[in-house]
Amino acid sequence: MAAVSKVFAARLAGLVVLGPDGESIGRVRDVVITIRVGRQRPRVLGLVVELLTRGRIFIPMLRVTAIAPGSVTVTGNVSLRRFAQKPGEVLVLAQVLDTPVRIDDPELEELAGQDVLVVDLGIELTRTRDWVVSRVAVQRPRGRLSRRAAVHVVEWPHVQGLTQSQLALPGQGVAQLLAQFEGMRPADVANAMRDLPDKRRYELAIALDDERLADVVQELPTDSQTDLLMHLEVERAADVLEAMDPDDAADLLGELPDAEAESLLQLMDPVDSEPVRRLLQHSPDTAGGLMTPEPVILTPATTVAEALARARHPDLTPALASIAFVVRPPISTPTGRYLGCVHLQRLLREPPATLVGGILDTDLTRLDPEDSLTTVTRYFARYNLVCGPVVDDEEHLLGAVAVDDVLDHLLPTDWREEAEDDE
Repeated sequence: MAAVSKVFAARLAGLVVLGPDGESIGRVRDVVITIRVGRQRPRVLGLVVELLTRGRIFIPMLRVTAIAPGSVTVTGNVSLRRFAQKPGEVLVLAQVLDTPVRIDDPELEELAGQDVLVVDLGIELTRTRDWVVSRVAVQRPRGRLSRRAAVHVVEWPHVQGLTQSQLALPGQGVAQLLAQFEGMRPADVANAMRDLPDKRRYELAIALDDERLADVVQELPTDSQTDLLMHLEVERAADVLEAMDPDDAADLLGELPDAEAESLLQLMDPVDSEPVRRLLQHSPDTAGGLMTPEPVILTPATTVAEALARARHPDLTPALASIAFVVRPPISTPTGRYLGCVHLQRLLREPPATLVGGILDTDLTRLDPEDSLTTVTRYFARYNLVCGPVVDDEEHLLGAVAVDDVLDHLLPTDWREEAEDDE
């Protein structure tokens, strides 16, 4: 059956969750949202999924690739860390359903001024790939001897009563800041956070969800990163590190004392900590320390159409999307034998059914993990690239260095403060 882009949250309860290969992971038990200030539509953060043997975990909506009438399909690595509700998060089934609200929809004047109960929330996929709450299903409370009342579906802006304070959520003091930062780029939020008093900055960090906070932390100066991380509860700090890009997480952990860094690594899910540990084995000013272990990696049997779909992933930076690396299985770093690369421009010129194994660039010079920052900088200048492969002596692809990571290390350590002063 075709995937849907609109669905009521309660109908997801109990659906089977399938992995990318069609294997059953567990079942949906709840939907996690965040309530925003005013009448902005709440954002859907992810699903609470119950595994057969390991309790409940959280799967971000960005991992959800399809919602069908009988199942939910997810992709990518899934953290098996037990789900724990964080400040600013609301469970639809556990907290929102049966909440009394009032509506001001002019088409439902018969309900004006009356308390009605929430029976479901309608969620939908937007053009920006975010899931939001768009509609609310309500009905009058049922009396002891009355029939079941009719259900009315109301657009979110016409509902009054589903607010953070009325749902008794933590983090109320920063609600206005959260609304102000909604839609801002992480770098701009990071700059704004640096101007806040310490107490307010820590409160805001606690209120942000893991993915958003990770994006913001990556844009902070190093000293601000470590300061903020140390003011989080240790379990939350590990969750934020899991959500960060592995190379940024490694840079941050490298600034901490070894004992503290190891404690955080122990708390992280092994799926997320393993690539970070590999990066920490290299000096931060070498290709091995600069690289990301998660570039676009393909097999020779991948079609051009599939390769372009991978390059369109919204989490990829333009630099990482500019080139794909082709290897023998396994395709997780360190990979099987590195075969070559294929540039985005070449992919755009080839028929969709063409296999990338037939259009490889096998002449591009590779970076060694021990190459110095100077060598890496000259490499990008010589070959007019924005991304290059890091390959070891045994022909395993270890990752890729992107030009933005090189710039971060070439610029003065306080370049973010200087950039803000120039604005």
